[in-house]
Amino acid sequence: MVDITHKIKSLRVAVAEALVKVSKQETIDAIKNNTVPKGNVFDMAKTAGLFAVKNTHTTIPDCHPLPIEYTAVAYEIEGLTVKITITVKTVYKTGVEVEAMHGASVIALTMYDMLKPIDKQIEIGNIRLVEKKGGKSSYKGRYRDNLKAAVIVCSDAIAKGKKADTAGQAIVDKLKTNDVEVASYEIISDDIESIRNKATEYSQNNELVIFCGGTGLTSRDITPEALEPILERRVPGIEEAIRSYGQERMPYAMISRSIAGTINGSLVLALPGSTNGASESMDAIFPYVLHIFKVLR
Repeated sequence: MVDITHKIKSLRVAVAEALVKVSKQETIDAIKNNTVPKGNVFDMAKTAGLFAVKNTHTTIPDCHPLPIEYTAVAYEIEGLTVKITITVKTVYKTGVEVEAMHGASVIALTMYDMLKPIDKQIEIGNIRLVEKKGGKSSYKGRYRDNLKAAVIVCSDAIAKGKKADTAGQAIVDKLKTNDVEVASYEIISDDIESIRNKATEYSQNNELVIFCGGTGLTSRDITPEALEPILERRVPGIEEAIRSYGQERMPYAMISRSIAGTINGSLVLALPGSTNGASESMDAIFPYVLHIFKVLR
């Protein structure tokens, strides 16, 4: 199965439909009057559809098991055709499109099975996804274009050439993936005045300024102390999202002191200096955090 461990949970909705076409009006009348020998067609088919939605992962190999939190089935009779519409919702990391179409398919097949004793010429067709919501694709086009970012790595060891930077590069890669231009990338020593000066400097010409490193608990970890006094406004929701996401993946994430706030209308972030910590922090809030620039504007 596709790895979805890096994704965040969001409300996912999918609507699917299928068509069942019978060959004579008598079949439609039997459905309406509940005189089909095998029982109530709509109720039985709906029940089968509910089971199908919840068990899609046992039928389709690459589908993930996920919590189905709402399913609704509706029928509409148009001449000799019954249109089946099914709506599925979940709050999870992946969508429910296949679950909805699987449910619609099984509802249609159940109707076929129940009606075949009285109608030998039933057709099933047009099984399709009508609508989907949630996930990154639903938010495309909602963010400002041409955003520029500066990435500053705070590390004495990296600044002195004793080790290579991988965490800052991970942040750069994530920004590029989200169509944010990395206008500046710099490595500096762990120094309060240097951090403050860079935050002030880069916030003049960049919408986003990301510091990497110095968010731990040792005496050398001073990035939050450097930034907090000059932030014009903290954004605690971003901080909470980063910690919550990290805590689900690494118990040590609670120790990180990532902070977020604004300077000169720019968003300033301080993220962990470990490669995994930096990468996971970016996964926790991107691309959704980019909505802040429409709010700030």
